[in-house]
Amino acid sequence: MDIKQLKYLIALDETQHFGQAAAMCNITQPTLSMRIRQLEEELDLTLINRGQRYQGLTEAGERILAWAHTLLAAHDALQTEAANCRGQVVGSLRLGMVPLASLNPMVLLEPLSKSYPELRYQLSSLTSEQVIDGLNRNQLDLGLCYMDQIDTTHFDVIELPSTQMGLLYDQRYFDFDETEMAWTRLNSMPLGLLTQGMHYRQSIDISFSSKGITPKILLESDSTFQLLQSVNAGLCCAIMPLNSGLEHMNDALHIIPIEDARVRARMGLLMRKTEPRSAVAERCFIKAQEIFAAGSHQTD
Repeated sequence: MDIKQLKYLIALDETQHFGQAAAMCNITQPTLSMRIRQLEEELDLTLINRGQRYQGLTEAGERILAWAHTLLAAHDALQTEAANCRGQVVGSLRLGMVPLASLNPMVLLEPLSKSYPELRYQLSSLTSEQVIDGLNRNQLDLGLCYMDQIDTTHFDVIELPSTQMGLLYDQRYFDFDETEMAWTRLNSMPLGLLTQGMHYRQSIDISFSSKGITPKILLESDSTFQLLQSVNAGLCCAIMPLNSGLEHMNDALHIIPIEDARVRARMGLLMRKTEPRSAVAERCFIKAQEIFAAGSHQTD
């Protein structure tokens, strides 16, 4: 058994076609078929339902496929770790972050890409609990999340300021003269907000409730992109974090700070303390400390 055989099995599952899988792996179809048969003989299992064409994996094949993914991921991680031990920063940085965080991730990724040009990035939008779970399971290298309900004992932490909020709008459809928006001004505006239950939304609801305001919520979504689409279409305005870079998506977008509007919970960039943790995570975490210490991220 070798890594290539596992890659061929994964390619076959992804393409559902022997010819396409062979092309993906840059080999001939007979070679792919032969190598997978050799894997079946070594394991003494039938992995593939065969007919005139590919008919999917057997039950045993599905179980072996899951292990193939695990082993291939471990193999890739080993290669990356070896490169990092030689002083090269290669592979992928897996970053999980909560939606509508106060930190524009490009503030971190731009200097990282300049320092480590061979590095790639995998960004995931997650809840704080999912970020912590991903770090604990070594499925994430770094995580950006709220820290008010999280035990950070097992993590190295870079604390970030609380999230300040503003009203994001499209100047083609709305016009405001204020340099700071009062909460009472939001009473009759059509608003797009994150769905209820999300940490960021909870702070907004508390602010409205404490001021006796019932907002006019036109649209709710768990997708930042969909909120931006609705603002760009002129359907509504949205309460978004300041300094997140969202207002730079096009020239028509603008954001006005809302008075005393912030998510009270502090945010942090986290890395697990215990092994295994990758050299990529360690180097990027150290670089993040330098970036924030140098004032690259605006604080309150």
